[in-house]
Amino acid sequence: MKIYHLNAPGPYFTNSFLIISEAGHAAIIDACAAPEQYLAALNKEGATLSMILQTHGHFDHVGAIEPLRQATGAKVYLNAADARQFGIHADENLTDRMKIVLDELTFEVITTPGHTPGSVCIRLGDLLFTGDTLFAGDIGRTDLEGGSYTEICNSLKKLLDRVEGDPQVLPGHEEFSTFETEKQTNHYLR
Repeated sequence: MKIYHLNAPGPYFTNSFLIISEAGHAAIIDACAAPEQYLAALNKEGATLSMILQTHGHFDHVGAIEPLRQATGAKVYLNAADARQFGIHADENLTDRMKIVLDELTFEVITTPGHTPGSVCIRLGDLLFTGDTLFAGDIGRTDLEGGSYTEICNSLKKLLDRVEGDPQVLPGHEEFSTFETEKQTNHYLR
């Protein structure tokens, strides 16, 4: 497995990840960087984009979906609540405990509403892609349309119950962390 970390342009600099399997099939977590960046990395690796997995539907996380879908034919995975709210065509609905297999890679979905109604976190082995649900030392905002502080608190409890071990936390913005660090230092997880 190879992972590329890409960022969307400012002012948000949203984190995005291109993950390539040993067989050369690829998935994107949050397609928001310039489409050319993904295509250049895919070309360099001789890889084919198979799927785009979205943690949620906010504009700063989805800007490259359509150009990449058109260029590669990749399927888009997004929770139905966000697909409806943000008018995004998703090929597959991300549901709780869903497992998506791409060669040797297994992506596990944990629905975490609160930042948006359809927010999800995605576990891949020792990696936990948290979108805007959980940040290093903070959580996503809940004051935007469809957000709910009560729901995000319930989602954080779900993460505490379901996430085993100490995966690296790869949020939608800013620095990375680990789940154990967040449990010890992030007051929203106490």
